[in-house]
Amino acid sequence: MQLGPYTLPNALFVAPMAGVTDRPFRKLCKRLGAGYAVSEMVTSRPDLQDSLKTSRRADHSGEPGPIAVQIAGTDAQMMADAARYNIDRGAQIIDINMGCPAKKVCNKWAGSALMQDEALALQIVEAVVDAAAPHGVPVTLKMRTGWCADVKNAPVIAKAAEAAGVQMLTVHGRTREQGYKGFAEHYTVAAIKRAVRIPVVANGDIDSPHKAAEVLRQTGADAIMIGRAAQGRPWIFREIAHFLSTGQELPAPDLMEVKAWLLDHLEDHYSLYGEYTGVRSARKHLGWYAQALPLPAGKAATFRQRVNALTTAQAQLDCVRDSLDAWAAAGQQEDNHTREDWKLAA
Repeated sequence: MQLGPYTLPNALFVAPMAGVTDRPFRKLCKRLGAGYAVSEMVTSRPDLQDSLKTSRRADHSGEPGPIAVQIAGTDAQMMADAARYNIDRGAQIIDINMGCPAKKVCNKWAGSALMQDEALALQIVEAVVDAAAPHGVPVTLKMRTGWCADVKNAPVIAKAAEAAGVQMLTVHGRTREQGYKGFAEHYTVAAIKRAVRIPVVANGDIDSPHKAAEVLRQTGADAIMIGRAAQGRPWIFREIAHFLSTGQELPAPDLMEVKAWLLDHLEDHYSLYGEYTGVRSARKHLGWYAQALPLPAGKAATFRQRVNALTTAQAQLDCVRDSLDAWAAAGQQEDNHTREDWKLAA
């Protein structure tokens, strides 16, 4: 897939998720099959651009390109300045956030709240495109189907954004009113795909290889974007890639593979956040991993309780090593028992 001057290795994208899609997570997802990842959104407010939180969100050290930065805001000039600011710091693609449903974002008329004011939304798009064009940087747009069920104006905004110079559209198949409740519908995505000539990316409720294939079929989209389903399961990208190319499901990863990935993730996480913040912010990732692995419910819950009580990086690393080694050994022992039962039955 081509995006401006960049040829993406595949059509499987990581969604920008606040507090999740940081540099360590993006790098791991790309390592495990994602062809493209967009950073968690950064504010366009100049007074916050040098804050520690924003600087961490904008950290792309050692990350394979292209580097895509998502910006959020409500003022066209401020958004244009934010685009230039991030381009000067290495952004190769600028994504406009018109999809975030969070109240603290929408209450300030940013994110998906912009879809209520089509004129302002278009002003922002035009300003960002004009700011990025002299640098040869493509601008993309992520949005929802609309503000509410009665106002699904994503197709209108999509055509206006294409005319303004946006080079790719991502559409989450829910309205702002839905948040993450109910189910994503992809009929609107299909309608947008039919209406524009630029690439369209489908997002929302894609949580398995079969669902990925179904959404691609249903929408005719050029790519799919995965968010919550990758939390604790970054290997979903290689599973989907394998299924789309072969029609066969990839076996679940070996627990020793998961251990290596998880330890690398933690080390990179600590390097970005430091030990104090890193240990605490890693807890959510570790909880998601435990939930995603094929473990008895009791073991997963016990692991989360144990991890949440740890306060040092070394203790977290030791806990992960010990737990995964024990789970793998128990699984091997169970397999041995099963083989012995088969022999006896024969």
